[in-house]
Amino acid sequence: MDLAFNIVVGNAISLIAGIFIILSMWVNDEKKAYKYQFLNAFILSISSVFFFSWTGVVTMAIAASRNLMVYYERLTWRWTVFFIIISIVIGLLVNTMGFIGLLPIIAIIQITLCNYYLKNIKSIKTGFIINSGIYIIYFLAILDFSSAIIESITAIIGIISLFKLIFIDSNKVK
Repeated sequence: MDLAFNIVVGNAISLIAGIFIILSMWVNDEKKAYKYQFLNAFILSISSVFFFSWTGVVTMAIAASRNLMVYYERLTWRWTVFFIIISIVIGLLVNTMGFIGLLPIIAIIQITLCNYYLKNIKSIKTGFIINSGIYIIYFLAILDFSSAIIESITAIIGIISLFKLIFIDSNKVK
C-alpha cells in the first residue's frame, strides 16, 4: 500500500476516535468517561494498522478490553496484572519502532494502574491528562497528526475541566 494513502486514511480514522477521547475528558461521570475511552481505543487500534504500528494495534485492543472491564466494574487486581503483563509481553514482541514503540506500552501500564487505583473523577482526569501527554509524543512520531492534535486538545480540555472541578465546583459546595 502507498504510505501517503495509509497516512491519510489512518488520520481520518484517528479523527473519529478523537471525538470520543474529547468526550471522555469533557464528561464528569466516570462510567461515561470509560465508555468513551473504550470507543476511542477500539477505533485507534484500527487506525494503527494504517500506520504500521503493531504495538499501537495491540495496546489499543488491550486498552479497549480493559476499558470495558472498568465500565462494567469487573477490573480486579488479577485482571489489572494480566493486562499489564500481556501489554508488556505482546507489546515488546510486536515492537518494530524502538523507543517510540515503547510509548504505547508505557501509556497502557500507566492508565491500567490508574484504572484500578483511581476511583474519583478528579484523579481519573489527572490520569487521562498524563496519558494524553505520552500519546502526543507517540502520535507525532508515527505521523498520526490528527491524533496528536486531538490528544493535545483533549489534554487542554482535561486541564480546564479538572481546574473547574477543583476550584469552581468545590467552591459551590462551600
